[in-house]
Amino acid sequence: MTGDVAVMGVGMHPWGKWGRSFVEYGVAAARAALADAGLDWRDVGSIVGADTVRGGYPGYVAGATFAKALGWQGARVASVYAACASGAQALDTARAQILAGLADVVLVVGADAAPKGFFRPAGGDRPDDPDWLRFRILGATNPVYFGLYARRRMAMHGDTPDDFARVKVKNAAMGALNPLARYRDPVTAEQVAASAVVADPLRLLDICATSDGGAALVLSSMEFARRHGPAEPVRIRAVSTVTPRFPNTVLDLPDIATDSAAAVDPPGETFRRSIARAAYEEAGIGPEELSLAEVYDLSTALELQWYEDLALCGEGEGAKLLRDGVTALGGRIPVNVSGGLASFGEAVPAQAIAQVCELTWQLRGEAGDRQVAGARVGVSANRGLFGHGSAVVVVR
Repeated sequence: MTGDVAVMGVGMHPWGKWGRSFVEYGVAAARAALADAGLDWRDVGSIVGADTVRGGYPGYVAGATFAKALGWQGARVASVYAACASGAQALDTARAQILAGLADVVLVVGADAAPKGFFRPAGGDRPDDPDWLRFRILGATNPVYFGLYARRRMAMHGDTPDDFARVKVKNAAMGALNPLARYRDPVTAEQVAASAVVADPLRLLDICATSDGGAALVLSSMEFARRHGPAEPVRIRAVSTVTPRFPNTVLDLPDIATDSAAAVDPPGETFRRSIARAAYEEAGIGPEELSLAEVYDLSTALELQWYEDLALCGEGEGAKLLRDGVTALGGRIPVNVSGGLASFGEAVPAQAIAQVCELTWQLRGEAGDRQVAGARVGVSANRGLFGHGSAVVVVR
C-alpha cells in the first residue's frame, strides 16, 4: 500500500456543446476546485494537465496552457496523455509528486472541446498506429467497437437488448438529478428501443455522445490537509494504471490481431480485470467494501462488463445484477450515480477526473438527491486505448 493523499477540492464545468475553447472549461473547473479547497492559485506548487489532442497545438501542453491561463506563478508543470485514461494518469502523476515531497498542493485539470460525432484519428497516414489502422483497414468506428462488445456478451452470457436498455434507463434517471450533466431527461426502455440502430445491436441511446466539459482536483499531502482543511478529508487510497499482459487472447479493438498463445500460457485474467485487481490490492480492500462505483459506460453493454471486471459479481452475471436493482440508487452497490457518460458524454481528458469528483461529493455527503447513503469507499474505472489502465480508489 502507498500513502494517502487528500482531496482538498473538486470542481467541474458543466458538460454540453458550448462551442468554446477547452482552456475556458478547464480554467472554470480549476477555479471551482480551488474555491472548494479554500485555497488560492498561488498556493499551488504543481499543476498537472490531462491533454486533449484535438484542440490544436496548446492541447499537447495542457499543463502549461492551464497554468498560463490561471496566471504564471512559477509552479511545477506536467502534461499527460493516455487517451481516456489521461485524467487518471494526471492524478497519479500529482499523487507521486506529493508522496515524493516535491509539492504539498497539486492542481489536476482536464478539459475538452470534442468534435461532433464519433472520435476518429487525425489526418495523415500512420500505418504503425492501431487506431488509424482500425479505421482505414476495418472501417471500425467507435460504435462498431461497442457493438462487437455487446454481441460478445449476447453470445457468451445471454444478455439481451432489453438488458442494455435498462442500463440507459438507470443512468438517465440518475443524470436527471445531476445539474452538471448534459442530458437531464429521464429515458424509458421504449425510447431506447425506438432510437435508430447505430451498430447492431446497439441503438443511438445505447451509445454515449461526445461533449465539451472540464474537471479539476486539488490534491495535497495529508500533513497540509490537517493544517489547512478538514480533519478527515476524502483521500485517494490507490490509483491503478497497469498495462495488458502477453498474450492477449481476447480480441480487443483498436488492436486488430491477437498475440499467439502457442508458446506462452495466457494470463489468468483479462486486462480490465487486472486494472481493478491492482487497485484493490494497492488500497488493501476488496470489492465487498465498496459503497459505489463510477465506471466507463461508453455504451450500455460496456457498463455490464465493468460489473464483472470490478468483481461486483461473477462472470456473466452483470445483467442479473442490474435486473435485481443492485446497481441502482438505493441498491447494494450503486453504479454511475452521476449519470455516467450516458448523461455527460465524452470529454476525454476530463472524464476520469470527473469520476473522482463524483466519488468525492458522495463520500462527503454532498451529492444531493443522488446521494448514496453512508458512502465510505468508492472506485472509478475506465481505460484508455493502447493499453492504458485506469482505476482510482477513494475513501473517507
